[in-house]
Amino acid sequence: MGILVYDLAHARAGDKGNTSSIAVIAYEEDSWRLLRQALTAELVEQAFAHLGAGKVRRYEIESLRALNFVIPNVLSGGVTRSLRLDPHGKSLSSLMLGIELPASQPQS
Repeated sequence: MGILVYDLAHARAGDKGNTSSIAVIAYEEDSWRLLRQALTAELVEQAFAHLGAGKVRRYEIESLRALNFVIPNVLSGGVTRSLRLDPHGKSLSSLMLGIELPASQPQS
């Protein structure tokens, strides 16, 4: 098994309508470099595809060693419409932390 996001960072989820925003904050500088390179919007989109996620956008916040992922259409309509147990999507940060990063990273 490869490295999980969980091994390198913590995460925090928020919501706005049918969109979830999940911040991944690295524990250390080395972790930040690896996450910045390996945790792509495409990888996150694949991990959330089974929930109906749309095109994921990734934003870097270097001063916080954080990546913020905006994931549309993942909340089954949002708080006022969803029948899910977690309409705010707070548990989605656990899904993010469970993403396995690719085994080998290209050198930059």
